[in-house]
Amino acid sequence: MKLPDYFQQQAAYHAWAMRRLLDDHIYLLTDVDYRRNVGLFFRSIHGTLNHLLVAETIWQARFIDGKSPLMALNAELEADRGKLTEAISAASLRWAEWLGGNDLTKQDAMLNYNRSDGQATSLPYAQTLGHVFNHATHHRGQITAALTAMGQVSPELDWVRMLQLQAIG
Repeated sequence: MKLPDYFQQQAAYHAWAMRRLLDDHIYLLTDVDYRRNVGLFFRSIHGTLNHLLVAETIWQARFIDGKSPLMALNAELEADRGKLTEAISAASLRWAEWLGGNDLTKQDAMLNYNRSDGQATSLPYAQTLGHVFNHATHHRGQITAALTAMGQVSPELDWVRMLQLQAIG
């Protein structure tokens, strides 16, 4: 598999897993459980979802728009659960749209950007794009652990599960 195809698969998985988590599990939570400090790095499921939207916003600005927004990683971009889940879903779909029109000719180049604290940084383009999808997987894992600890059914979000469902058709 060529690297652009791999990233297309990652983008498809990213959108699938996010939608599955949001549609099938987050809406079931009471507002108390959704906002409760459950010991995650960003405290609550709400805080973690906001962080995921912040990350999508920052990384899409860097990769797609060539900009480096200064934004706190714990910023609350959307207080309303419904609007937040819609924004995350739309952002997760944007990767596939962008990758579909991008030949990744820069895949062996460096991505130059300013970190959230303003410090100039340069990292390998392809590996950093890989980080975007890995980062979201990490935080979805935290959320599923929190759901399980609350007695909720944990979503099955493995990439291989998406591939199996695609094969079944």
